Amino acid sequence: MSWRYERESNSLAESFSTVKVPQNAGFWRKFFAFFGPGLMISVGYMDPGNWATDIEGGAKFGYTLLFVILLSNFFAIILQHLSVKLGIATERDLAQACRGHYSKPVNFVLWLFCEIAIAAMDLAEVIGTAIALNLLFGVPLTYGVIITIIDVFIILMLQKRGFRWLEVFIASLVFLVLACFAYEVLIAQPNVQDLLSGFIPKKEIIENPQMLFIAVGILGATVMPHNLYLHSSIVQTRAYQRTEKGKKEAIKFASLDSTLSLLLAFFINAAILILAAATFHGTPYSDIADIGDAHQMLEPLLGTSLAGIAFAVALLASGQNSTLTGTLAGQIVMEGFLNLKIKPWLRRMITRLIAVIPAFFVTLFAGEKGTAELLIWSQVILSLQLPFAVFPLIQFTNDSSKMGSFANAFWLKIMVWIIGLIILFLNVYLVFHFFTAE
Repeated sequence: MSWRYERESNSLAESFSTVKVPQNAGFWRKFFAFFGPGLMISVGYMDPGNWATDIEGGAKFGYTLLFVILLSNFFAIILQHLSVKLGIATERDLAQACRGHYSKPVNFVLWLFCEIAIAAMDLAEVIGTAIALNLLFGVPLTYGVIITIIDVFIILMLQKRGFRWLEVFIASLVFLVLACFAYEVLIAQPNVQDLLSGFIPKKEIIENPQMLFIAVGILGATVMPHNLYLHSSIVQTRAYQRTEKGKKEAIKFASLDSTLSLLLAFFINAAILILAAATFHGTPYSDIADIGDAHQMLEPLLGTSLAGIAFAVALLASGQNSTLTGTLAGQIVMEGFLNLKIKPWLRRMITRLIAVIPAFFVTLFAGEKGTAELLIWSQVILSLQLPFAVFPLIQFTNDSSKMGSFANAFWLKIMVWIIGLIILFLNVYLVFHFFTAE
């Protein structure tokens, strides 16, 4: 059926259709006009919450789990393409689409779960940023947690200057993370033949329970639920023609932007695992799974102090980037589900305090060990929320009464249901293992 409720307002109204798209221009000028949202999405796939699983996987099992990173990136590319299609074809973000389709009680539950997931994601970024500040400048973790509140003012300042400024800032941090890990991998000198063999699937991934658990952690925590809401909104910041032809062109360029950006995220995630494999695997440090311990051991094992500095700088950039995109996701979710508009700084402060308060007390009383456990908990919460974002997205984009000619083709419908069910199974497995493990 078509929408139950009409759309009350444009998604992210202050930035809606504000970025110009040249109409009579060549491929590259048009592509550049659409380039940006994909990089903002990509930061969710390389946030501090993913680092621990990549580090542990590389340290314990070498390059074997590179195939899992490749597979999870493929899933991400497909799901973000669906998010692009939904936003452009219907001119609704995923939250608005849920509000327009489901009953009020169902919407309230979906909104509540999504808010919890965004708070959990924010918690991971708060902890990651605090750890980076501690590694770089010796700032105590509790002070580092408090310092993260400053990002409220960074995003407000950038938003006032225009959406492109926010995209440029985030893109700069993404390329800083990429440069740091490119340097790390170069000095680690991984065995190229062993590295390439890691992209070939191996049955031992399924046969080894410990390896399977880490593989599920990589797959299950890679696709971030808030990204599906965020992407379906920010693609609408482009001033493309709101006609069938204009939307078709917009989907093409926005999907290309998304795919290329997620390939960057793939290289970064793969680089983290490659670095851990080349540095720790087969050494007495193969049990390293903690971000702080990994940073501490990079310098003596690689023989240069720059290794540890580059690692910490990348962590800081990654954490800060993710908090900025989380801000927008929070605003989109609240406005989309509830049609409730509050001042951005207030919305951001509420979300940040929800994350800062538990992080502050855990770092105060439990120290580094407590923050590591809190980071794991945040990923479990995100895993629980993911199906509540993925399945509505699949449902809407498969529905021709909502999408018109932009509905998924038959082969894509089959593919996305398979991906959705795999993600559901892996997340159920991950959560079950987490709560039943001794």
